[in-house]
Amino acid sequence: MKILVTGATGNIGRMVVDELLARGASDVRALTVDPTKAALPAGVDVVKGFVGRPSTLPAALAGVDVMYLAPHVPTAPEVCRLAADAGVRRIVDLAGAKGEHWQAIEDAVEASGVPWTHLEPGEFMANAELWAPQIRAGDEVRDAYGTVANAAIAQEDIAAVAAHVILTDGHEGRSYELTGPEALSRRDKVAAIGQALERDLAYIDLPYDQALTQFEKTMGEHAKWYLDGLAASVGHPQPALPTVAELTGRPATTYVEWTRRHQGIFR
Repeated sequence: MKILVTGATGNIGRMVVDELLARGASDVRALTVDPTKAALPAGVDVVKGFVGRPSTLPAALAGVDVMYLAPHVPTAPEVCRLAADAGVRRIVDLAGAKGEHWQAIEDAVEASGVPWTHLEPGEFMANAELWAPQIRAGDEVRDAYGTVANAAIAQEDIAAVAAHVILTDGHEGRSYELTGPEALSRRDKVAAIGQALERDLAYIDLPYDQALTQFEKTMGEHAKWYLDGLAASVGHPQPALPTVAELTGRPATTYVEWTRRHQGIFR
């Protein structure tokens, strides 16, 4: 089975390549913008290209059985049509919550007529990097809407699910909502980071206007969208689901575990 991993040097795509190899996949093709800098493992068929430039894909798609589709909304319909024309037999796509921004990817995949599996992760634990400068500078995290809760997921777990779904049968036509193993408020997440770092961190809730000013420094024009999204989530916690454990056969990564693995971000 020939597997094409698009976005193979992205945050999750590279992990998917590594997971596939660890599980014994022997015919992996990786699509990357710069094969020289990619430094992908030996044995991987590295092809230059980008899902954002569909003209670069025909050679990469030749002979492919399963494609892992990295999320890129603007070109998803054309990429999926090319995959169908190339005879790809299944697409495993990385999207997000149904009905939101990433829905366009799922729509494009289904419209192609190629059998599909949708992966729908929520917030990534890696988003905690937004707090890293404050944590490196002191023991306070000044943020907003500290009670907003969700079950953030480790990107490593998303990659593990993707590899499992690619290499095993029975996933066609399935949508898998992926979460971490516990629903935590933003305040609880900061406390979990503190626990992993053996520090006592305080979460300081800022009024909307102050939070917007702070977020604009790091998010620019996306700050208001992000802050308004937090406001809309108050009182609507995302429940933790067992999907990762059910598919991979191992527990999903906890927030404390993730921080311990990536503590260099905060030190």
